[in-house]
Amino acid sequence: MAITQSAFGTLGDREVYAYTLDNGRGLRAEILNYGGILRRLIYKGVDVVLGYNTFAEYPGNPTYFGALVGRNANRIADAVFTLNGQTYTLCQNDGKNNLHGGEVGFDKKIWDVTVADGVEPSLLLSLVSPDGEEGFPGTVTVQVTYTLTADNSLKIHYTGEADRDTVLNLTNHAYFNLNGHGSGAVSGHTLFMESDFYTPNSDDCIPTGEVHRTSGTPFDFSSPARLEERLFADFPQVRKFRGFDHNFILNGRGYRKVARFTGDKTGIAMDIYTDRVGMQVYSGNMITEGLAGKDGEVYGPYSGVCFETQMFPNAPRFSHFPDTLLKKGEKYDTVTAYQFI
Repeated sequence: MAITQSAFGTLGDREVYAYTLDNGRGLRAEILNYGGILRRLIYKGVDVVLGYNTFAEYPGNPTYFGALVGRNANRIADAVFTLNGQTYTLCQNDGKNNLHGGEVGFDKKIWDVTVADGVEPSLLLSLVSPDGEEGFPGTVTVQVTYTLTADNSLKIHYTGEADRDTVLNLTNHAYFNLNGHGSGAVSGHTLFMESDFYTPNSDDCIPTGEVHRTSGTPFDFSSPARLEERLFADFPQVRKFRGFDHNFILNGRGYRKVARFTGDKTGIAMDIYTDRVGMQVYSGNMITEGLAGKDGEVYGPYSGVCFETQMFPNAPRFSHFPDTLLKKGEKYDTVTAYQFI
């Protein structure tokens, strides 16, 4: 049960640190104050998340390895939305669209840090995003707490408040490979998910507003399925993106177990718990072949899978999608946990 701090780099005149949390029960995490990045997550000696070796590789980070993303996770079509009768124009950092909060989103900020050591060590990250940053209205104060629990979970607790009505939709962009981050493609992993519906994407990988059933499609994980059976299916929404980069609508409400991901070589399983209504499953389709990763390992397509718990992508554009509105004076409060078995 310990937290240690070590120098990892500099950004301008500010220091970047790596914080290592250890719960003494086989789970250890390394988190950067830059971007709230989860750089390592080690369970029983196996590092199960992708990442880079040096700080210099992170500011360009087109993969968003391990990052906290915001103000708005995922994409907003045409980088524009209307709130309270006013139209807001955002940064177009993904073609003509806005992705993960813009050019300098929360993933590229140095967060303030408070540590809490003990049986369940935790790291509290704090950030203030000023009014108008990346085009979003209102000053937003955000806190994200990473905790390693006694039951071998990495729990992420997101809270926030704003001084004006705004959009807030946070998530973590870790890529999981339960065989180990340098073990190659995750195609042999098994996925179970509590989801009866998903939102199909446009050619720009943005929900069109439609809602489709998962039953009878490669999106049906109501029984555990090997990813290789689904990633290369001859199905339009899979073929178009060479795998998954889709929002799954999660069954149930409140904090509950929504998925289990299992490595075929290690047997490590990861249960996902959340109170969110959606989860973007991204199978690493666009990871560059031969990308240099941590510890001399080389990554490529499908080297890891992201499970981004969130409200639906492009939600500000559709009134029938669950709202990403954070009203002035109200509290944003959501929890996701990844439990290792």
